[in-house]
Amino acid sequence: MPTSVIHVFHDDPDSLRTGTRLAGRLAEVATEHGVAVEVFCFGPAQKHLTRSGDEDVDTFNAQIDALLEQGIRVGACVNMARTDGVEDQLRDRGIALHVARDEFLRFTLDGATVITF
Repeated sequence: MPTSVIHVFHDDPDSLRTGTRLAGRLAEVATEHGVAVEVFCFGPAQKHLTRSGDEDVDTFNAQIDALLEQGIRVGACVNMARTDGVEDQLRDRGIALHVARDEFLRFTLDGATVITF
């Protein structure tokens, strides 16, 4: 099945809000087109998965939670999570943790379309 991957890397408000919103919008019609949607958070954006108190970050996390509730795979880098001491917190939330290098190779091998924010 073809896959569209939304790669949220940057942590500016527009990237956080728009990337996760686009993933939700794609998911609304992806199934009828035979396409899977997933999200991969990495770099500066990944650190916001465990933060709150800022309107843009809270929106980002609410949108991430909505994607998880819809069954959309949301991933992040396990090495960053370990370094930051949040591995269990992210796993408990339902975020798939993998080595980023391996995920990017998987995207290539699967022929996924990757859109970066």
